[in-house]
Amino acid sequence: MGKIKVTACQIEGLYIIEPEIHGDERGYFMETYNFRDLQREGLTMRFVQDNQSMSKKGVLRGLHFQKEHPQGKLVRVIKGEVFDVAVDMRKGSPTYGKWHGIILSADNKKQFYISEGFAHGFLVLSEEAEFCYKCTDFYQPGDEGGLAWNDPDIGIKWPGLQGSYAGTADPDGYHLQDGSPLILSEKDRKWTGIKSLSLR
Repeated sequence: MGKIKVTACQIEGLYIIEPEIHGDERGYFMETYNFRDLQREGLTMRFVQDNQSMSKKGVLRGLHFQKEHPQGKLVRVIKGEVFDVAVDMRKGSPTYGKWHGIILSADNKKQFYISEGFAHGFLVLSEEAEFCYKCTDFYQPGDEGGLAWNDPDIGIKWPGLQGSYAGTADPDGYHLQDGSPLILSEKDRKWTGIKSLSLR
């Protein structure tokens, strides 16, 4: 019990975590978090806050980070499917501005660990999705930073998304392949590109 598979991504600080699933005719059981198992894999982060959100199809949340109190995040989906993305915002990193994306779903049960210093966001691909994540630091009002989800200097390839960049993060003119509109919060419509950021 409690065995996991941890796969390091090409960008240092990002990890795919796959739990061992025990299933039979009744259903299944799995451990979604075990400090000792992660510690054996060299992951010793300490979590202080759990969050959960529900979003409908076409919702894109992000790309978010905290400037002075960066959060590491262990993310997973318990209902539906999302495309989850992390962008390296660590100054001096050889992969600064590079991104990694992964499909997370209730079916594949994969988890994605995103170390401190990354911007994070996701696009909902199913009719709705419930998204859970553990954080290594508390949410700090007033410390929020953001990055335009469609910044051409980063070039994230969001699956199934159609439209063309018009110079801002506004979602008008974008939609999924089935015609579902892209939905962003007012705040997320206003983030700018990576070149314009001036992190302290």
